[in-house]
Amino acid sequence: MNPVSEGVILGLATTAKAAVMMIFTMSIVPLLVWAERRGAALIQDRPGPNRVGPLGLLQPIADSVKLFLKEDVTPTYADKLLHLVAPLILFFPSLTAAAIVPFGSSIPLTIGGKAYDFPLVAADVNVGILVFLGVASLGVYGVVLAGWSSNNKYSLMGGIRSSAQIISYELAMSFAVLAVLLQAGSLRPSVVVEWQVANTWNVLPQFVGCIIFVVASFAETNRVPFDLAEADAELVGGFHTEYSSFRFGMFFMSEYMNMVAASAFITTLYFGGWSLPFVTFTGLWGGLASVVVFFAKVIFFLCLFIWVRWTLPRFRYDQLMALGWKILLPLSLANLLVTAAVVAATAAGK
Repeated sequence: MNPVSEGVILGLATTAKAAVMMIFTMSIVPLLVWAERRGAALIQDRPGPNRVGPLGLLQPIADSVKLFLKEDVTPTYADKLLHLVAPLILFFPSLTAAAIVPFGSSIPLTIGGKAYDFPLVAADVNVGILVFLGVASLGVYGVVLAGWSSNNKYSLMGGIRSSAQIISYELAMSFAVLAVLLQAGSLRPSVVVEWQVANTWNVLPQFVGCIIFVVASFAETNRVPFDLAEADAELVGGFHTEYSSFRFGMFFMSEYMNMVAASAFITTLYFGGWSLPFVTFTGLWGGLASVVVFFAKVIFFLCLFIWVRWTLPRFRYDQLMALGWKILLPLSLANLLVTAAVVAATAAGK
């Protein structure tokens, strides 16, 4: 097989792997909307959606049609260009983050008489964790621009709140991730998973870091009890108060897509990624089984996001900031120092 055709095969494989994560991230959003409503109804003893389709399963489609048919209104005194661009800035980072997550072990295939072993990650870059942290921080620009460009004081307040909140919790999240990277000795997500396969899931040695990362993920995605950027009772709708139609739908979808990305990285960093204890995934069927395991873990954490939203009350803003700066940040620094000491002691003992 000549090099050109081999390059084409590898390119098609990369495209297919990226498509798997994009399709999962996009297609699960309507199901999450349905699960959110059914979960809220179950927790609050209400019927929930039960008219459009069996068990209300077609309700997200009805909502989408409604959003597409509604009039797209731009406030008269808004900055029209930034008002248009802001939802896009918030929408695409979650798709980019999904491309660097290893969602399975590998799949061996023989094509044209040559054996290939395709690792199940679209972009296995050396600095994948840094890419995730960088991409995750881009979303705040969309929120801030949406709030500022709307020329509405409630929207502006929501944007300011979100920027302060994300800065506060990104520091604790970054230190928690650094502790994981010290253990694995690499910035590549696939290597982090391989370290857990060879040793133990990071949720055990890095339990404190795991809790910090999960809490910071709730804050990064603006989910209850950290949804102070929207705070319906205080700011009407916060940064997206002046949005309607499809652009409001993009904000709505972005929240759930960010939940998927956050759940995927919680799974990858702390819960073994696609692995299971005492189970080895080899061959074609093993690779496919590892994909099922990974997505099952992601769905579990998505259910956790939904359960927490309808269980816990919203923090006051001063409580939110105090938790980030006075508790999570010092705790994450202490966890990082302890991890560094253990890693150094282990290396010295070898």
